[in-house]
Amino acid sequence: MRTFSVPGCSPSFGSSTSCWPWPTHQGEEAGRVGGLRLWGCFLFLYPLMHPGRVPSMPSRKNGRCPGFSARFSMFQRLRYIKQLGGTYYVFPGASHNRFEHSLGVGYLAGCLVRALHERQPELEINQRDILCVQIAGLCHDLGHGPFSHMFDGRFIPLARPGLKWKHETASVQMFEHLITSNGLENVMEDYGFVLKEDMDFIKEQIGGPLDTTPRRGLWPYRGRPEEKSFLYEIVANKRNGIDVDKWDYFARDCHHLGIQNNFDYKRFLKFARVCEVKNKKHICTRDKEVGNLYDMFHTRNCLHRRAYQHKVGNIIETMITDAFLKADPYIKIEGTGGKHYKISTAMEDMEAYTKLTDNIFLEILYSSNKELAEAREILRKIELRDLYKYLGETRSEPGKEITEEQYDRLPADIVASRPKNVLQDVELNAEDFIVDVINMDYGMKEQNPIDKVRFYCKSDPSQAVKISKEQVSRLLPETFAEQLIRVYCKKKDEKCLDAATKCFIQWCMDMDFTKPQDGDVVAPELTPMKPSWNDPDEDELQSPNDCREASKSRTRLSFNN
Repeated sequence: MRTFSVPGCSPSFGSSTSCWPWPTHQGEEAGRVGGLRLWGCFLFLYPLMHPGRVPSMPSRKNGRCPGFSARFSMFQRLRYIKQLGGTYYVFPGASHNRFEHSLGVGYLAGCLVRALHERQPELEINQRDILCVQIAGLCHDLGHGPFSHMFDGRFIPLARPGLKWKHETASVQMFEHLITSNGLENVMEDYGFVLKEDMDFIKEQIGGPLDTTPRRGLWPYRGRPEEKSFLYEIVANKRNGIDVDKWDYFARDCHHLGIQNNFDYKRFLKFARVCEVKNKKHICTRDKEVGNLYDMFHTRNCLHRRAYQHKVGNIIETMITDAFLKADPYIKIEGTGGKHYKISTAMEDMEAYTKLTDNIFLEILYSSNKELAEAREILRKIELRDLYKYLGETRSEPGKEITEEQYDRLPADIVASRPKNVLQDVELNAEDFIVDVINMDYGMKEQNPIDKVRFYCKSDPSQAVKISKEQVSRLLPETFAEQLIRVYCKKKDEKCLDAATKCFIQWCMDMDFTKPQDGDVVAPELTPMKPSWNDPDEDELQSPNDCREASKSRTRLSFNN
């Protein structure tokens, strides 16, 4: 294997003599062109490997731009996919995209794997491992569709019910497409990659095990042996959710949203260490860092509550989804061999999927096609802020959560809950209601993710221990998951909204959900009928006049004393 050093960018890890595995020259024209292709794809990884050269981005205070970028259209399309989808319409600062996030994850992946290599040489992390981890970080989001999570979370389930598809699947396919369509397989082998093994390793870091039915008790991965199991916990950590993907989007999203980020990833890098847990090697951290990790998951929860699941952002994404569904039969995206695909089928062909970005919104909005008139009108309403109306929010009780199988019938259930004394002359149908079910958690449903983390102590860094919640603080959460249900109405006249609101309140009563915060205000004739919504020990509610008189009395009493 031929090597050379890059001027101004030492690839060594604690040694000034080691060289990076790239050819010193290319004897043939084909080899030279192939080398440039691979170089153009991964060149920016050189400065990412060098601690002094950091991508210049808002979430990296001391960063410098490496001057390189991924040059293929598979990467460039990420510039045109908003990181936070419809949230941008609520937080105008959140204009960042998947491209810059991917660069950041590639950088942080290198930071973590390099820190482990330097701290524990006995782990035998080699340069192929490091490069593969960074490439996986770079490519982990290649498969996102228009408006990011809106595409696989809202649009695809409605456009293709029953299809179990997620963007990680497309990321793996897009990475493979990048390599094969640019003829990089032989070039990668010439550059020192073990093609099958390293390709599998990169794809497994992005999408999980490639074997759909792994045998129980056996190591499910092909790319790296069980002795290097910790490498799978860097880019997308399936064990406890602590990974560099979160580190980057916490810092980046908080910066653009104006929300405080309380998690310090640099401290995790400083104390990260691989320990053996039940015959497997896992990334652990110091016992004193447990509070920092709780801060990380608290930050995630705050981001979801205040931004990602914002009631206006969610309804805008719902309206965009409605527009895409109406436009889907009439949109033609050319793929391999001239075959055309719809918005909902483009991910079946990576050539077509490469062309599918947020720009489809503008294509529909500015189209003069009569068949797109309905979709165009919905998007126009978004631009004019003429949105579906928010009726309220409730929560299901533990053990009474709404299941996926129930989603489709929820609007009809709300209509059926209509109180007898409510505006019977107003017509309301199931199609008039939008029910948004949001499952909020710390990343592992009802489990505490910190229970899946192991720590080491200063006295014995090789010994991994578990730290329970009770050992940390009694002020930490008791539950780690809850279900929110928000209801919207497409009709906007006052009478319909009044009737729809009362239907919603009655439905909450029938389902034994929590009382909406404004329930006593919007439906004062209904809420007293639900005993559990009215605390008998609570002081009787006073009328506004009573409150004012009481205030005057207190003021006079205070003055007299």
